[in-house]
Amino acid sequence: MKNVIHPVKGTREFYPPEMALRNWLYHHIRYVSESFGYCEYDGPFLEPIDLYAAKSGEELVKEQSFTFPDRGGNLITLRPELTPSLARMVAQKQHQLHYPLRWWSFGPFWRYEKPQKGRTREFFQWNIDMVGAKSPQADAELIAVCAMFFNRIGLRSDQVKILINDRELMDRKLSHAGINDELKKVTLNVIDRQDKMDTASWKAYALDSGLTEAQFDGLNHLLVDEDLIKESDSLLQVFSSLDAMGLRDYIKFDAKIVRGLDYYTGTVFEARDVGKSMRAILGGGRYDNLVNDVGGDPLSGVGFAMGDVVLPLILEDYQLLPELQIDPTQILVTVFDETLINASIKAASALRENGFRVQTYPEAEKLGKQFKVAAKMGIRYAIVIGPEEAEAGIVQVKNMETREQASVNQENLAQYFSDLLDD
Repeated sequence: MKNVIHPVKGTREFYPPEMALRNWLYHHIRYVSESFGYCEYDGPFLEPIDLYAAKSGEELVKEQSFTFPDRGGNLITLRPELTPSLARMVAQKQHQLHYPLRWWSFGPFWRYEKPQKGRTREFFQWNIDMVGAKSPQADAELIAVCAMFFNRIGLRSDQVKILINDRELMDRKLSHAGINDELKKVTLNVIDRQDKMDTASWKAYALDSGLTEAQFDGLNHLLVDEDLIKESDSLLQVFSSLDAMGLRDYIKFDAKIVRGLDYYTGTVFEARDVGKSMRAILGGGRYDNLVNDVGGDPLSGVGFAMGDVVLPLILEDYQLLPELQIDPTQILVTVFDETLINASIKAASALRENGFRVQTYPEAEKLGKQFKVAAKMGIRYAIVIGPEEAEAGIVQVKNMETREQASVNQENLAQYFSDLLDD
């Protein structure tokens, strides 16, 4: 057997079944996004590394980005996320746009991570943001988009939870715990890593990061305080709005949710799988300084991103993966023999002109073989035009599921299938 060239490590190959699932996901993302009035957009796949260096966090820039010099010596990266691009795009046309903006996108991203189940180096991601609104109700709307999406694809509130916190609240509480501004950024990173480490390793990491024993104990107490939400007026309003939308069951306050990216300023949230060690599905939050940081005037924003790798695994665990029709073909027009190829092509073309999805078999082979191909591909109807049919101006239509067969006048074929496929 010849050696086959392997794909680049961590990249994806979408054979028709995988592509059908991706398109199914895209369909539901589009439906939910547009149901809240969001417009589709996209940004460049290549960006200057400087766009991320200031605000996305050192780990993303130095360890996770695919970065390379272009021929002019400028450092370019395959985009690891979209929010900085969004902020720059808004800043470029800030005074020509109408606010609040409601934009969404679904496209490819790249991060240099260790490939494993649920994590690849190349992935598709749903991004959705509202820019130009600073109210807690705006935060609630983005969280509602998450909940509505889960509900639409069949995930219940006892299977997924959206965990919510407030970075402003945490900033105040860390100050009360004796953690100064210089140490706060490190502490947020410590909090963000808690669920990724065992207790002993996490404590060692916290102390190695510069926290004292007393500060660590205070932090531990803070993270388990479920009444902390009462000290955040904005979170109370977020919860009230979600309650009014009937989505309260999907959400929960969790002081451990701080998000690793540096640009978040207020509400932050993550959706997690309840059944499998709380795997993260999506995450986002409020960023009030990002447009200003990329050269625009100050402008508030809130949004989230969801990759396409983990969600299918969760749907599979809950037996919620859809059964999808891989091949779009409705009708196969067979080829009886070499002399009747054009008759088959003509019949297929006429059906396509009437909106049907039709294949013509590419060569004259035994009809039995052509019928087997149709059955394997899940094509429901096959058409046969033999010498007698061609002379009489009719076709034989075979139902591949029931094996029933009908003679149909060629002039009435489009109407016949219209009636048949509408049933």
